Amino acid sequence: MTIHTLKNKNLLLLESISGSRSFGLATENSDTDIRGVYYLPKEDFFGLNYIPQISNETNDITYYEIGRFVELLQKNNPNILEVLVSPEDCIQYKNPLMDLLKPEDFLSKLCKDTFAGYAISQIKKAKGLNKKILNPIDKERKSILDFCYILQNNGSIPLKKWLSENGKIQKKCGLVSIDNTKGMFALFYDESGDLKYKGIIQNEEANQVSVSSVPKEEKSIAYLFCNLDAYSTYCKDYREYWKWVSERNDDRYNVNKNHGQNYDSKNMMHTIRLLQSCEQIFKTGSLNIRVENRDELLDIKAGNWSYEAVMDKAESLIKSIEYYHSVSQLPDQPDLQKTTKILIEIREKLY
Repeated sequence: MTIHTLKNKNLLLLESISGSRSFGLATENSDTDIRGVYYLPKEDFFGLNYIPQISNETNDITYYEIGRFVELLQKNNPNILEVLVSPEDCIQYKNPLMDLLKPEDFLSKLCKDTFAGYAISQIKKAKGLNKKILNPIDKERKSILDFCYILQNNGSIPLKKWLSENGKIQKKCGLVSIDNTKGMFALFYDESGDLKYKGIIQNEEANQVSVSSVPKEEKSIAYLFCNLDAYSTYCKDYREYWKWVSERNDDRYNVNKNHGQNYDSKNMMHTIRLLQSCEQIFKTGSLNIRVENRDELLDIKAGNWSYEAVMDKAESLIKSIEYYHSVSQLPDQPDLQKTTKILIEIREKLY
């Protein structure tokens, strides 16, 4: 089943322009996204060829089978609710049966989790991006030696500095664990190499220091502390940072970098819009996706707001949502029996 087949067989129930154009946030560079609803031929629906969703390669065009569409509406999925309340000037085709699906039968207190919950996850993501932009990690990976320190004069100095200042090499060192301590070792040194110490690490990729077998008569020359927790945190941050670098959209990243605000401004614009939609749902009991503050939102997208100002606005909206949610007359969740019955009625008329 393809989009071409849907149209040729007249299986569409709804087709609408969505995204920035439906929100009233389109600019000259905005793409045109299409969302819609279809039904399957009777033999496919009753047989073994149920297809819940059909998209093009870029997902700019996506259609949902009517059953899947209602299922997502019952879960208060933001994207699907936005399709249901598409502005009239965005609707390209609408079967009269779609009028049986009314927003008031689906809007519920679940929207706090689906709208605001998703928005909050995006705020956390923005904070993570902010951290990555402000704290880049060198491509050259540190080794565990960079997290080892020698105790000295009631303090400590980095192991690498100590080795350099004392003319010693890590391969000739031997470590012995100190009982009842974490990460503490007695350090021995074998100038001749006869004792065959393992060194502090056996290779640069080692994830822990090595301990050696040291004769009892040998005397330690220093005490070493290995901060393994800090090394583990660094390895995790290193993996995440360079994974982000490899996967990021460089054009979008450069826009964000150029405006100097250290956050994904387009993403945060839509996050604020989602929070405003959520506030509106609990404040009015309805959803209108055509924004009333286009200039303000596009100002955020352009990077004209500081990171702190955007976060302050988001936190203010979250507080407002909490209040209006607490006094809202909306049901805790949609009436599943009623809305499923509507779906059955639609199917009966189609088949």
